[in-house]
Parts: sequence; structure tokens; C-alpha cells
Amino acid sequence: MITRIDLNADMGESFGPWPMGADADLLKVITSANIACGFHAGDPDVMAQAMGLAVENGVGIGAHPGLPDLQGFGRRRMQIAPAEARNLVAYQLGAAQAMARQAGGQVRHLKLHGALANMAAEDEALARACYEGALAVDPQIILMVISGTAQARAAHALGARVASEIFADRAYTEDGLLMDRRLPGAVIHDPDQVCARILAMLKAGAIITAQGTHLPAQIDTICLHGDTDGAVALAHALHAGLSAAGISVQPFDGARAP
Repeated sequence: MITRIDLNADMGESFGPWPMGADADLLKVITSANIACGFHAGDPDVMAQAMGLAVENGVGIGAHPGLPDLQGFGRRRMQIAPAEARNLVAYQLGAAQAMARQAGGQVRHLKLHGALANMAAEDEALARACYEGALAVDPQIILMVISGTAQARAAHALGARVASEIFADRAYTEDGLLMDRRLPGAVIHDPDQVCARILAMLKAGAIITAQGTHLPAQIDTICLHGDTDGAVALAHALHAGLSAAGISVQPFDGARAP
């Protein structure tokens, strides 16, 4: 059984007067925050607010770069060349660094968002290009990768610091990828179900697919989506469930890949 785990959540995804998620409440529960950088969601004011709250709560700040698609919330796939991917990630990380410094903090990790993340989980060359962009800006940044995917392989090949992630509120396919959100059961809302499946994964040291298959995996952090209905209640339930099982909720170390 894994005895220490990080809880992360995607946030900073409001835009102008349109609210999204419950950042202030989530930041009282989680240990790492993935903050949108303005391309798929967020704006300078939203970033400043989210990062300021993260600093106040002692939560690790992460850049959460996505595809330039506000209308689609970065969840629609686009064709993107490796050079474009490098620049896209580097640009958004630079913006996140500036806003974090203004808030009195610093960007500790980077996690790809939405369709860009799913594409990079399948395409190692794309993942490598994204991570090369991040490492060119900050060679010490921790790359938060979807465990067992092309993201992880690319990050390890680059010798980067890595934190491997599983998802609390998303179902997995048999190849270890996230089930398409449009499919029934792809997004999990029930706190009891979430807690049970996460504890089972931590005990097994494996991703458990929707069909019950165990895929051995490195697990350093658990993701909760800030825009999932009931995200705050889910976060509290999961934190309580982990603590009751004797699992300490702490920020990940981000060990360098062997």
C-alpha cells in the first residue's frame, strides 16, 4: 500500500465574469494546483487570484497549458506540429511564472490540459516536444504525467523530474488511457465510489480499468477536476478516506527520472 500521496486539482478556469469551479474551497483541501494559463481557460486576473490563494494555503503551484480553444475549453483535438507544441507550452509556462512571482510564489510543476494531454498520452513525439518547451524555460520543473502513458515515457527519456498521476473522477480504458468524456460512466461523481477505487489502486500499485483490469503503475498524485460537479465534496471525502486508511496527503517530491 502506498502510504503518501499528493492531491491535485485543475483550476483557474474562470474567464472574465464567467465562473468555473470552486478554487478557494478546493485550495483548502488539495496539495497541488494546476492553474490554467489563458489559452483553454483563465485570464490574467483569474490566474492572479488562483495563485494568490495557492500561496496563502501553502499549495504547490503548477502551470496547466492547453490548446488555444476557449470555446471548446481545450477539450477539442487540433493538429499541432512539434515546434508549435514546444512554443505553446513554453509561452504559457512563462506567463504562469510571471503571475506566480507577482503572487509571491513560484511554479513548481507543469501538467498538460485536456485534448493536448490526451494527445500527448498517445503520441510520445508530441509529449516530448511539449516537455522540451517546458524544460527549456525551467530545467528543474516537475512534469506531472499521466502514469503509464507516452507522457511518462517522454518525460523519463528526457531525464526530467516527474510526478505520475492517476485520476479520481475519470474511468480508464483497457490501454490505460482516459475514457472519452462522452461515454457513459467516463466521469465518476459518487464520493464512495471514488474513494473505494482510489484506495484499491493505491493498495495494488496499479490503475484499475473500467473492466477491472489491473495495470501496474507509478502513483505519486491523484487528480480531481475542478469543473466536475461536486468537486469540493469529492475532495473532502477523498482526503478523509485517505487519512482514515493511514495514507498521508503531502506534496510530491518530483524525483528525477532514472
